[in-house]
Amino acid sequence: MIPSVLPTYNRAPLTFVKGEGAWLTEADGRRFLDLGAGIAVNALGHAHPALVNALTEQAHALWHVSNLYNIPQQQALADKLVEHTFADTVFFTNSGTESCELAVKMARKCFYDRGQPERVEVITFDGSFHGRSSAGIAAAGSEKMTKGFGPLLPGFVHVAFGDLDGVTNAITEKTAAIMIEPVQGEGGIRPVPDAELKALRQICDDNGLLLILDEVQCGMGRTGKLFAHEWAGITPDIMLVAKGIGGGFPLGAVLATEIAASGMTAGTHGSTYGGNPLGCAVGCAVLDQVATPAFLEGVSRKAGLLRQKLEGLVADHPEVFEEVRGVGLMLGLKCKASNLDVVNAGYDNEVITVPAADNVIRLLPPLILTEDDIAQAMIRLDRAAKQIEAQLADA
Repeated sequence: MIPSVLPTYNRAPLTFVKGEGAWLTEADGRRFLDLGAGIAVNALGHAHPALVNALTEQAHALWHVSNLYNIPQQQALADKLVEHTFADTVFFTNSGTESCELAVKMARKCFYDRGQPERVEVITFDGSFHGRSSAGIAAAGSEKMTKGFGPLLPGFVHVAFGDLDGVTNAITEKTAAIMIEPVQGEGGIRPVPDAELKALRQICDDNGLLLILDEVQCGMGRTGKLFAHEWAGITPDIMLVAKGIGGGFPLGAVLATEIAASGMTAGTHGSTYGGNPLGCAVGCAVLDQVATPAFLEGVSRKAGLLRQKLEGLVADHPEVFEEVRGVGLMLGLKCKASNLDVVNAGYDNEVITVPAADNVIRLLPPLILTEDDIAQAMIRLDRAAKQIEAQLADA
């Protein structure tokens, strides 16, 4: 008999009932160090006072009215995002998947309104992840994402990760945009080198294309900049945001230049819940915390310490780990042992990590992680590695 919750997840036998900072409490009272942050969602950790206050205050005033009316909290958050980024305009969604849908629509409508309706194709990259909608899985193109869900939405052209020549060769009179994650998350924590991002920006400029950056997982301070593309000194035309922007409240956004968004006039897109007062009140509180030089400097400092410690962990356990990869507090441990075994050993030792492709475990801790938390992370990851080593010895 099928369970009442659709069984699309292989859930760990854990039930968390409370969170504080970087820590989660299980129903049986055990405390787990959360190095997953709800898959890069809880940017400010659990029960951050500023977010609790923002949500509570707004909940006592107004929850929802729909986008048929002006929403002051939405306007405030849009203004903050425009102030801190390349964008001229923002549309709010509920998730990264919805942001992907709008980004693709926006790019195609831009060219349609320019009198180039044939320009509908979006170039994407192997190993990418852009959500689980029809457009999202077609954009990724992997068998794991698409098997059984055909016919796939047309209009996506896939090239190998890191293959700039392949990008150039894929451009035709039908190409509208290039879409890429500055750091692949689900694909195994694979950063795009700064030089390559600059080259993609130049390719778009040379060919009159739009550059779409998916910063759903790598954005909102996770790399030590507000958005990861800032390290390369470039700007996109359209950007997908979600996860950390709501700090745990379901919130996403599409940021765009005026030119890229020019086709999105009244009636071309909508969302019942997107940008509601509750979500945007929390989003404002998140951005007020994250978008400060002191906060971002702290992320970089803690990221450097964590990476140094992880390099030592890899050196101490060469049968379990192969390398550290990633940037900021978006790090991955490439495993020699099964990454799922390592994740499960982490559960046994009360530390949470997240699996990814290429036999990697992701470490996506809250950005408010402390040095004491990092010390605890290393103790627990070391114990997990020793547990794996014992299992390998008994095999």
